[in-house]
Amino acid sequence: MSPLPSSTASVQIQQFYDKGLAHASYAIRSGRQVALIDPARDPQPYYDFADEHEARIIAVIETHPHADFVSSHLEIAEETSATIYCSRLAKASYPHKTFDDGDRITLGTMELHAINTPGHSPDSICVLLMDEFAHTRAVFTGDTLFVGDVGRPDLREDESVGGHSREELAAQLYQSTRQKLMTLPPNTKVYPAHGPGSLCGKTTSPELDSTIGKEIQTNYALQPMSEQEFVKVLLEDQPFRPKYFGHNVVLNKQGALPFEESIRRVPRLQPDAALDPEALIIDTRPAEQFRTGHLAGAINLMDGPKFETWLGSVVGPQESFYLLADSQIALDTVLRKTAKIGYELNVKGALITPQQLPVTSPETNVTQVRERPEEFTIVDIRNATEAKQSVFENALHIPLHELRERAHEVPTDKPVLVHCAGGYRSAAGTSILDAALPDHVQVHDLGEAVTEFQKQPVH
Repeated sequence: MSPLPSSTASVQIQQFYDKGLAHASYAIRSGRQVALIDPARDPQPYYDFADEHEARIIAVIETHPHADFVSSHLEIAEETSATIYCSRLAKASYPHKTFDDGDRITLGTMELHAINTPGHSPDSICVLLMDEFAHTRAVFTGDTLFVGDVGRPDLREDESVGGHSREELAAQLYQSTRQKLMTLPPNTKVYPAHGPGSLCGKTTSPELDSTIGKEIQTNYALQPMSEQEFVKVLLEDQPFRPKYFGHNVVLNKQGALPFEESIRRVPRLQPDAALDPEALIIDTRPAEQFRTGHLAGAINLMDGPKFETWLGSVVGPQESFYLLADSQIALDTVLRKTAKIGYELNVKGALITPQQLPVTSPETNVTQVRERPEEFTIVDIRNATEAKQSVFENALHIPLHELRERAHEVPTDKPVLVHCAGGYRSAAGTSILDAALPDHVQVHDLGEAVTEFQKQPVH
């Protein structure tokens, strides 16, 4: 949670930032009234903020049904009697008031105004903060405008989330930026819903706030260009779409179960419990521990800064799985992260890693890899944009999020060597291939040693 500057004492803007999902949400306080924008799954920080200031949450605004995280809007409304606001185009099934062009909310001495800004999604809105003198103070841009980027327009193409073409939405985003956002006063503060590393954009700046004037000067997407040029530039090199994105859009339109209650529903199992062989096993321990012993078929998704994203990229929203960790504290941590993307109901059981771990992983001879790389089938599991610069000549490129479905493409006549860019993903990729390929095929993880090869690519 980090405070943001405010020019008068009549309003306070508080940003809550989740690095794991690169998600920014906001509390706006005027007097003893608070409005929330795009709250995260865990509502407690917002309650704490309101209590600290002896204020009451009266409004929860959703800029759109989010794809990359589950919002707590419904839980907060039920707990505090706040009103949820969203665009009529969101077609939300939870109790709400529509909030579109011309609509406004009074918050103490301030007002919040809705502006429809379709493009990232057909139902996106931005929220203007107006002071008592009708001056525009700030704009909360959701996934429409980021610092240094704009929201990707290719997340609503599946029929389950509307069947909107990326070209159609990109063209709408061109008009939204030019006709709505870029016409605001240059000193208007910009508060987006995402920061660097978010898969809702592609070149987001490390800065977490900006101004309209600065973005017009520096943001590639706001430079002078035709609509056709904008569409082409925007659609180039967008990152992959995790499997869970569409699921979250649907879930956010309905409203999720209360956070703590939903986590408590997850079955806790004893370490020696018999596991369903049809369910996945997600082992969240460090790769070093996993290699020395693990359960057959387990996938090593280490708890780390992007655990939620990779869980929702490797595992589909309809798949059930067990969640393993090496301590109760670690298990609680990954369970809470799992719930942030709405996957807690997929967990068949959460348990401490058992003592009997029958499967080990082979050691990787880095010298052999460096001197005789041809003795391995090398699988590069980086994303497509990363893999444009190869580390090994003739490596087979299969991005991690596609690896379970494409494991059959990996030849089995040599030992297999898996690499990514830094070691985190290769641990997961190695475990996926080890489970999928015949028992006689050794699967090696290059791990963090890949950084030595990136300095001097091997041919």
